[in-house]
Amino acid sequence: MKIGVITFPGTLDDVDAARAARTAGADVVSLWHADEDLRGVDAVVVPGGFSYGDYLRSGAISALAPVMRAVVEAANKGMPVLGICNGFQILTEAGLLPGALTRNQGLHFHCVDTYLEVANAQTSWTSEFEQGQRILIPAKHGEGRFQADAETVERLEGEGRVVFRYTDNFNGSINGIAGITNEAGNVVGLMPHPEHAIDLLTGPSTDGLGLFVSALKVVA
Repeated sequence: MKIGVITFPGTLDDVDAARAARTAGADVVSLWHADEDLRGVDAVVVPGGFSYGDYLRSGAISALAPVMRAVVEAANKGMPVLGICNGFQILTEAGLLPGALTRNQGLHFHCVDTYLEVANAQTSWTSEFEQGQRILIPAKHGEGRFQADAETVERLEGEGRVVFRYTDNFNGSINGIAGITNEAGNVVGLMPHPEHAIDLLTGPSTDGLGLFVSALKVVA
């Protein structure tokens, strides 16, 4: 199975995301922001970093890239898409996920290992987990505070579309929301970095690998 990993100008974690996908057993296809098609991949990872230097708004410029038009079309047809950190911001800017990621509470950049609660284990990226399971994942962001209007938050909660919650909520996100999904469950965005938690040599746990294994099982 092929997982595509997109690189935008300023992307930092594309190599790590590709390594995580390979460790899970996928063939990795490198996608460039100017590509107009997805080159036959079965799933896509929109990785973290500071695409276009976070100018205008985090993810706003990347959301207009040619490759994202292809991602939106494929996602709307059911392809699994994962947005990590800046990738989550890009997915909200592209309209694939609701809400926005704003400056952290206290306006500080945080780099921490944080326990997440798995609130939805039935998405394309979380089927390897159990409902309520806690996973240890690194987080590193200055604009990861999830915000949305009350109606949107009520809909996300009511439809079970909150995928991950912070157990410490260090950035002040509404309801401790760390990750969400679309209505179909194939598009997931989260601020912490599962690609940095795939082995104990380079991360605090191997918990992050479950997201990539989940996607492979879905596309298989």
